[in-house]
Amino acid sequence: MYGRDPWGGPLEINATDSATEEERSRNLQDLDRAALSRPLDETQQSWLLGPGEQKKKKYVDLGCIIVSRKIFVWTLGTVLFAAFLAGFIALIVNTVPRHHHKHPPPDNYTLALRKALMFFNAQKSGKLPKHNNVSWRGNSCTQDGKSSETSSAIKDLVGGYYDAGDAIKFNFPASFAITMLSWSVIEYSAKYEAAGELDHVKEVIKWGTDYFLKTFNHTADTITTLAAQVGVGDTSGGSTTPNDHYCWMRPEDIDYDRPVTECHSCSDLAAEMAAALASASIVFKDNKAYSKKLVHGATTLFKFSREQRGRYSAGSSEAAIFYNSTSYWDEFVWGGAWMYFATGNSSYLKLATAPGLAKHAGAFWGGPDYGVLSWDNKLAGAQVLLSRLRLFLSPGYPYEEILRTFHNQTSIIMCSYLPVFTSFNRTKGGLIQLNHGRPQPLQYVVNAAFLAALYSDYLDAADTPGWYCGPNFFSTDVLRNFAKTQIDYILGNNPRKMSYIVGFGNHYPKHVHHRGASIPKNKVKYNCKGGWKWRDTSKPNPNTIVGAMVAGPDKHDGFHDVRTNYNYTEPTLAGNAGLVAALVALSGDKSTLIDKNTLFSAVPPMFPTPPPPPAPWKP
Repeated sequence: MYGRDPWGGPLEINATDSATEEERSRNLQDLDRAALSRPLDETQQSWLLGPGEQKKKKYVDLGCIIVSRKIFVWTLGTVLFAAFLAGFIALIVNTVPRHHHKHPPPDNYTLALRKALMFFNAQKSGKLPKHNNVSWRGNSCTQDGKSSETSSAIKDLVGGYYDAGDAIKFNFPASFAITMLSWSVIEYSAKYEAAGELDHVKEVIKWGTDYFLKTFNHTADTITTLAAQVGVGDTSGGSTTPNDHYCWMRPEDIDYDRPVTECHSCSDLAAEMAAALASASIVFKDNKAYSKKLVHGATTLFKFSREQRGRYSAGSSEAAIFYNSTSYWDEFVWGGAWMYFATGNSSYLKLATAPGLAKHAGAFWGGPDYGVLSWDNKLAGAQVLLSRLRLFLSPGYPYEEILRTFHNQTSIIMCSYLPVFTSFNRTKGGLIQLNHGRPQPLQYVVNAAFLAALYSDYLDAADTPGWYCGPNFFSTDVLRNFAKTQIDYILGNNPRKMSYIVGFGNHYPKHVHHRGASIPKNKVKYNCKGGWKWRDTSKPNPNTIVGAMVAGPDKHDGFHDVRTNYNYTEPTLAGNAGLVAALVALSGDKSTLIDKNTLFSAVPPMFPTPPPPPAPWKP
């Protein structure tokens, strides 16, 4: 019987066990020599040789791969050495004292921005929040609108903001102020965040919009009445009736009647308040319930403005004296644009771009005040806003023609701001005279600075290096430099070396025309005439109304720091809103661009309608 030898040789197995032990041993030795007479592979040798007799392996079997033993040893050593080195470096880093690199200090625009927003805290009416951070202010006028004299739709007008140095609540300039603040947040939320003021400015806006929702029946779809004003200030004819201008009292001590002025035909006021609520709805778009409430209120107000035509100041002597509105057509364009951005409803865009509306608003003719954005005339702001739509969305037909006109007019306005043109004079110190030498110039200057800085950012975001003024091309840096020079003037770079923002710098107005700031908080209640001594004293105000921008210098760069001269020393809501907007536009790093998309968050995708075919040719 033969079997297969595992070593490769034949193996004979006898069936019987007759062979002797000596023969078996001899046969096995012969077999071993036969098997080993041929070369053995490494595995076979390992079976025969003991552990000490095996040859040293040249390769290492890792299971999934076989590598050279030499490479394996070097690799393993390198890894262990790298791990040791990394641990050693980490140990050094953790034990050596750290030197933190400080962030660069905030620029002047950021510092001024933080102060300018504090002015709104000082102007709050009603029950103040716990952290208002103005120590000399308290709850005031907590019965506004609760008398039986108001209509059934208006029961509570507590809250809102006092307009200026008095305690009157004028809804027309206040709503413009809220619109400007909302616009600035929509464009520059990243800069507000970097300055640590985003939550603050949003709280300031909400304090205003919460109050506006009280001035009409905001749950209704149609209204007939709107509150325009709380308090009165007319002292003409030598009237001695206690009111907000005759008396000089802290708002917390007011004990005289505060009448409510209502309107039933006030297109300008209603459209501006609609713009305020609509723009704020975009600011609060992440708060869906509140944003929806604001949109509904704005829709109701804008409908009221279109159906009940008339100027709000035409039937009110108070409004005509203090905040007279010259037209409501500009509010239709301005309000219509904001309503479109808040709702995405194209009917508002059709209205805002209607050529007839633009003509009535004065978009196609010049005039001494053309291009001057103010609480009265919003046309310049509306044109910049709608130019943005053309730059970034380009809706095409049927809007392109009027949008191109607005875009061209915006370019002309920006040209008029530059020193090389003579549309507006300048003081020797460089302040542009947008109101042609009339008092209280700064409120117009800050609005122009905001529009200029904003438009330059629009062009940069659209990869457009500049714009044309006639045959001459100007870069966006020229426009931004205009905004900087004007704001720098206000911050102290002027012939008097005076900052016109209270609390900013070392030299600023100390006799601000402001009742609450001029009367000490000493637990003494001064009556209507009792506060006159604080009005007439030459001593500085005992309370610093931080961030208030005063009315400003005259056309000769002169300034009289006198409390009784409100043309120099009185701050206003509308003025400070423009200041805040301009400051945030200029603050921080220029690399922080505008937010191109948030304004269009409610706008549906645009598929422009093709223009109609031309008329058939007739020979």
